[in-house]
This record gives sequence, structure tokens and C-alpha cells, in this order.
Amino acid sequence: MASTDNPADPETGKEVPPPKASCEDTLPPPPKAVNLFAVDVALRFLVFAASLTSVLVIITSKQTVYQGPVPFEAKFDHSPAFIYFIVALSIAGLYSILTTLASLSVMWKPIFSTKFLLHFAFLDVLILGLVASATGTAGGVAYIGYKGNDHVQWRKVCSIFDKYCKHIAGSLASSLFASILLVLLVWLSTFSLHKKLSR
Repeated sequence: MASTDNPADPETGKEVPPPKASCEDTLPPPPKAVNLFAVDVALRFLVFAASLTSVLVIITSKQTVYQGPVPFEAKFDHSPAFIYFIVALSIAGLYSILTTLASLSVMWKPIFSTKFLLHFAFLDVLILGLVASATGTAGGVAYIGYKGNDHVQWRKVCSIFDKYCKHIAGSLASSLFASILLVLLVWLSTFSLHKKLSR
């Protein structure tokens, strides 16, 4: 007796053809979605690293030059703009560490993700404004030190305090990078929140 792979219909006794494969069976499985909270954690850690680097570089910006027997010293705390810059970047660094831990907790317990995303979106904009304003303020003072201003007789000092100015430039570059990362975080939080609410 020959065996067949197709079962017979008990009513008619004829073989039943196998079911046709649907379109869904032939399609490849959808790609795995990117875990946006993992990207969020990475960006927040980078903001912390950039803020810390910026603060450390500017507080080590100290140089003494001698013109004859008289010493002249340049330090970050001689300018209120640089003090504001350090305070703002320190707040940004502390904020980024706290939100990194909060984002990690959301990855472990996703039930609170919508509430955290809303808070992140608001606070990220606030910190972005703080860092951007501090970077602009310090950058304005640094530009005067680098180029001077002939109209009001402010002379450039970076030709004298070259090491000091290099530290300031490095610190400003790092804070500008932190500002860009914060813009990306605002976009990411808003996009993630939009995805959750549009489901």
C-alpha cells in the first residue's frame, strides 16, 4: 500500500491538496527594532564625558609669563564668563550621570518609559540651553582674547598666553560637542515619545 503525504478527505475519499503558503509565510522576518534607550544611555554617557573633559581642561588653564621681572598670570577664575562656563558644564555633567542611571532603570523596568521620556525631553532642552549659553559666553570672551578689539583698544592676549588660550579652545570644543549631543538627545526623546503615543 503506497503512502501519501497528502491526507484523504474522509467524505469524498480524495486527497486534499496541501494548504498554499500565504504571503506572510514567504516574507522574511522583520528586522529587530533598535533599542532607543540603549542609544539614549550611550549619548548621555558621552555628554558626561564631554562635560567632564571640558571642566577639567579649563580649570587646568593656568599660565604665568614674565615681562621683565614682573610676572603676569592668566587663570580661569579671572573671568566671570569662565566661572559661569564651569558651573554650567558641571551641572550638565551631573545631570547626564543622573539621567544615564534613570535611563538604565527604564531599560530594566520599561513600564515607566513614557513618563521618563517626557521628563527627559523637557530637562534636556533646559540643559541644552544652559550649556549653549555658557559655551557662547565663554567663546565670546575667548574670541576677544584671541583677536582683540581695536575699536575699544582691547588687545589680544593669546600671543602672550598661548598655552592658556589652547586650554580654553580645547575646553570650548568639548563643550560644543556636548551641546551637539544634547541636541541629539532632545530629538531622540521626542521621537521615542512620538512613537509610543502614536501606537
